[in-house]
Formats: sequence, structure tokens, C-alpha cells
Amino acid sequence: MTTSTLAPRSATQAVHLAEAFRRVRAQTEALAQPLVTEDYVVQSMPDCSPTKWHLAHVSWFFETFILTPNVPNYTSLHPQYAYLFNSYYNAVGERHCRPKRGLISRPTVADTYRYRAYVDEHMLDLLETSEPDAVERLAPLITLGLHHEQQHQELIVTDLKHVLAANPLHPAYLERPPDAPTQSPSLEWRRFPGGLGWIGHAGDGFAFDNELPRHQHYLQPFALANRPVTNAEYLAFMADDAYQRPELWLSMGWATVQDNAWEAPFYWERQPDGSWSVQTLAGLQPVNPSEPVCHLSYFEADAYARWAGARLPTEAEWEIASESVPSLAGNFVENNRFHPVPLDAATDAGLSRMFGDVWEWTQSSYSPYHGFKTAEGAVGEYNGKFMCNQYVLRGGSCATPSDHIRRTYRNFFPPDARWQFMGVRLARDV
Repeated sequence: MTTSTLAPRSATQAVHLAEAFRRVRAQTEALAQPLVTEDYVVQSMPDCSPTKWHLAHVSWFFETFILTPNVPNYTSLHPQYAYLFNSYYNAVGERHCRPKRGLISRPTVADTYRYRAYVDEHMLDLLETSEPDAVERLAPLITLGLHHEQQHQELIVTDLKHVLAANPLHPAYLERPPDAPTQSPSLEWRRFPGGLGWIGHAGDGFAFDNELPRHQHYLQPFALANRPVTNAEYLAFMADDAYQRPELWLSMGWATVQDNAWEAPFYWERQPDGSWSVQTLAGLQPVNPSEPVCHLSYFEADAYARWAGARLPTEAEWEIASESVPSLAGNFVENNRFHPVPLDAATDAGLSRMFGDVWEWTQSSYSPYHGFKTAEGAVGEYNGKFMCNQYVLRGGSCATPSDHIRRTYRNFFPPDARWQFMGVRLARDV
């Protein structure tokens, strides 16, 4: 089990919190650094938010939950920021409607950075001047705020990709030449005996409330694929007319395919010669057959698994199998690739690419663990109220900060979502 580097250490809690705060806030702004002003303000669909909004919202979080209750006479830079930059916290107050965030031309981008600097100044002053017992009391909430900002770092990347993909010029966020295709390792099965196992977070270090409590789970024997499904394998699925075969699809999935005329993963474009290209954050590039397939909905992941004679893993299977992987190393946002890395035939004998590259769909509905309890107050709205009509993904992606992921991390999205870096690893019964 990993311990987050964002978790403070008791002896010098304020110092470590301040260091983590500066680092996370700087990383957010580094992700926005390649943008021009026009890029900051576009909202390409209701599920995406403008980069400017993300920059302001994470500042609003610290202002609302830490500064306002704990700094006497604290005043926001603008009385309407609480309305503009609240996301979904009903207990905090009214908020601007999500689909119209792209219409907020004011505050300007420059105003937004001033707001961030203003919040930073007051947060660091609070940490510097507070008594140790006050820092001890605030530490869990500040740490939550830092992980919340890291979630929005990932959203900045994924939302910006959607924004740029909507532009017919196929602009690049950062230029990078395409990777050469490699020899992918053959798909093999790693067996696990089943029985009683433990899942959920335990020990020191940060975890979201939906990762708790740690509990036992009984599993039948199962097998997990040694690697994610590749573009080459998914192209074979497409070539077998899978998008025209209703027997492969869940009923709602088939309706979604028909309603949206899906014929390929999100961001794929068929070229005049019949080949496929994909919009990446480095611009439009040829689909690389040896990369993990990416931007699949749950419906597509499930249909592919059926076509392949397999199934999706449960989240308990995924987590327990991941314990055989000694390191959480992978292709994360710090690599500045913002795209999956081609698979390598020299893959080790265990499970490869469990972390980074693509979030991996599981067949598990996002629901509370036995004994789950929401936190008191508005922060209790953070995860619990979304435990309906969503499915769990595991492992992180090329847009996830490396010190934000854990074996127990439960990401969740509705089954038709595709704009996140979502892929698939197969499972089967033994």
C-alpha cells in the first residue's frame, strides 16, 4: 500500500503541508502554461469545463472550506466567485449552471490568476501563523483539497483534449512526434486462486472516503490478462462488424451506439484511404496498433470483452490482483506525454501496465462499501451522492498525477462516458 507524498508528517506538519501546497498549485499552473488566452475559456460540451474555471474552482475550494471558516474577517476577492465557481456542493449555496461555464468571459484569465495568488497568500499565511493543534485539525481537509486539485489537474488535461479535438485545425497542446509501432507482447492469462481477500484503504496516508472501510471480499478463482487490450486488437473487433452486431451489446449500450452512430473509439477519424487517425494532445496522428486502446465507454469495453470470449474484471479482482505488482510506476502526467505508451514485447512475466496509461473499466457498479459513511458537512457531498448509475475504473492514466493514485483508488463514470483516458483489461473465470 502506498503512502501519498501529500500526507503531512506530524513533527513538521505545517512545513510539509506548505511544501505540498506550493508543489500542487505550481503543477496546476504548469499544465496551463502552454495555453493561449483563447484556449482557457472554451467549453466544448457540458461535461467539460474551461481551463479557467478549473483554475478558479480549486481555489474556491480552499477559500470556502478552509480560509472562510478559519481566518477572521477573511474576504474573497469578489463576492460572486462563490456562486461562479461552486461545482456541486448544494450545502454551500447556489451555483452557476454547469453547461454555461464557457459563457463566463469575466473574470478574465488574468483575474483568475490573481484570485489564485490571493488564495495562495492567505493559505500559506494560515499555515505559517497557526498553532500546531490548529494545523493538526486542518491537515485532513487541506490534504483533501490538494488531492481535489490533482483530480482537476487530470480534468484540465482531458477537458482540454476535448476542446482541441473539436477544432477542425487539429491543434496540438504540445508537439510530439508519433511513436513507432512496436511488437506487443502476446495476450496471456495470470491466474489467481480466489478465496477471502481484503480490499479498501488501510494504514497511513490519504484516501478518499469511498475507499473505506477496508473489508473482506470473497472471490471465485479468476484470471486477468497480462496487459491492456491494444489498438490492433480493437481494430479486429471493428473489422468483425462489432458495432453492427446487437448480440454483443448491453441493451442500453446498443441504443447508445445507434443513437450516436458510434463506429470506433472516441477521437478516432477514418481517413480517405480507409486508415484511422486519432486526435491526441500532440495533434492528429495515425492510430498506433501497439498502444493500449483508449477512450472507450463502459459499453464498448463490455462489448469487446464479450466478443473476445472474456469479461471485465470486478473491482475487487482488479485490486487484489494488483497486489502482485510491486510498484505503482507507470506513464503518468509527469511524463508530459498525455497519451498511452506503446506496449513492449519485453514485458515482465506478471501484470503489466496496471497503473498509468489508461483507466481500466471494471464491471462493478459504483456503490458504497459495507460500513461506508459520508463525512459531515458539505464535503460529505464529495463522493457518496454519486453512487448511482456509474461504473468503477481502476489504475490511473497518462493524465493522472503519480502521487495521487493508489491500488484502492475508485474512479467512476457513467457507462457512456468516453472523453477520459479509458481502456480495458480482460478477465475470465477459471
